[in-house]
Amino acid sequence: SQQKWKSSVSTQAKMPPCDFAPEKYKSYSYERMLKIREQNISPSLRTYYKKPLLLHQGHMQWLFDYEGRRYLDLFAGIVTVSVGHCHPKVTMATQKQLFRLWHTTNIYMHPSMQEYAEKLTSLLPDPLKVVVYLTNSGSEANDLAMFMARLYTRNFDIICFRGAYHGGSPYTLGLTSIGLYKHGVANGFGCSTTMLPDVFRGPWGGSHCRDSPVQTVRKCSCSEGVCHANDQYIEQFKDTLNTSVPKTIAGFIAEPIQGVNGAVQYPRSFLKGAYQLVRERGGVCISDEVQTGFGRTGSHFWGFQTHDVVPDIVTLAKGIGNGFPMAAVVTTKEIASSLAQNLHFNTFGGSPLACAVGAAVLDAIEEDGLQKNSEDVGTYMLLELAKLRDKFEIVGDVRGKGLMIGVEMVKDKDSRQPLPAEEINQIWEDCKEMGVLIGRGGLCSQTFRIKPPMCITKKDVDFAVEVFHSALQRHMERAA
Repeated sequence: SQQKWKSSVSTQAKMPPCDFAPEKYKSYSYERMLKIREQNISPSLRTYYKKPLLLHQGHMQWLFDYEGRRYLDLFAGIVTVSVGHCHPKVTMATQKQLFRLWHTTNIYMHPSMQEYAEKLTSLLPDPLKVVVYLTNSGSEANDLAMFMARLYTRNFDIICFRGAYHGGSPYTLGLTSIGLYKHGVANGFGCSTTMLPDVFRGPWGGSHCRDSPVQTVRKCSCSEGVCHANDQYIEQFKDTLNTSVPKTIAGFIAEPIQGVNGAVQYPRSFLKGAYQLVRERGGVCISDEVQTGFGRTGSHFWGFQTHDVVPDIVTLAKGIGNGFPMAAVVTTKEIASSLAQNLHFNTFGGSPLACAVGAAVLDAIEEDGLQKNSEDVGTYMLLELAKLRDKFEIVGDVRGKGLMIGVEMVKDKDSRQPLPAEEINQIWEDCKEMGVLIGRGGLCSQTFRIKPPMCITKKDVDFAVEVFHSALQRHMERAA
């Protein structure tokens, strides 16, 4: 099924073949779909692209629209399709469970909940190998993690990074520090933000700071084993502890690599230093693995392992279910028991269906070698994109690890000012026209987010990079 369409943008890039043929689209016309969307769907749910996509079917790394056009999906339903769209193994396990049992709620036992709990916790290091609380979404998981941290420590204040995204529920909105997500209601009581140790855009950063095959173009004179930027950012963290919070705190939450903010990475040893300072204040450390978990960073199964730390609470969602709504909080026996002093209940959390999906996803990651694939294909892509950074003045930074990649667009490398939205939009639309879907992030939506299903290949990368190259080339011609 080669493309049945002619792109309005010319490119030499040839889309890799795919032997999957989508079914014929049989639903409402595009116009009618658009009308229903405008009339009946909440306007707060915005669509991507000037002409929103009407997608109809998916297969592994590919998506098909209502006209049969094929797209390479480099955003995976916002970092959620971990093993591939409609992965046969996960689909099969779900179908089997659909005929067996959907819902009992967790007041009864059913096999898939215990099987999955054992399987999932066995993948975490001590002392986290123990207790899991299953929920339905990342916001819900982070909400619960905050709640547990406060109950367990009997303290209230939680510290988070500026630029963090931890959910949109009224509770987690206090931790989400991106202005676009803030609504004019009271939130953030007991949440303090601290400076983001962003080695590209922040005040300090150099050419060896981050755990990535690609470093910033900033120079640094640090000798081996010394990181001036890290020391400065740790001082800022201490300053927050000394000025913004009481002398005992409930905890600190961070993503191992920031997701919504555009794959922002910290100096290598920052989290280690921060965790120590938090624990000295009686706080617990929470790792938000909603985007970095399940092998996506390549070198390790969990993002926190790339920082050589062990958190007290880990939150999981998105890739955990390959698109099925499920999430989890994993923690120690002691912290979990703080929640058991009173009732705390979740109707759908850990449903027979969700646990069957979750278990099949873990099997697929292992059997398809997807962690290794994330490392190999991700590293290859980062290095290919770095060539474009060296060639184009507007590509300010390429960063990330495994298949968690950010490409930050700038007016020029010296100022690091974000490229204006209308210019970024055009590059982004051109990529879509040529058959490649990518995400957006950053405080000004200036960073392209590349977080594909972990099954993509180097051939897919060659195609995607060539398409991105064509779009940048077009942009230069327009500017000239």
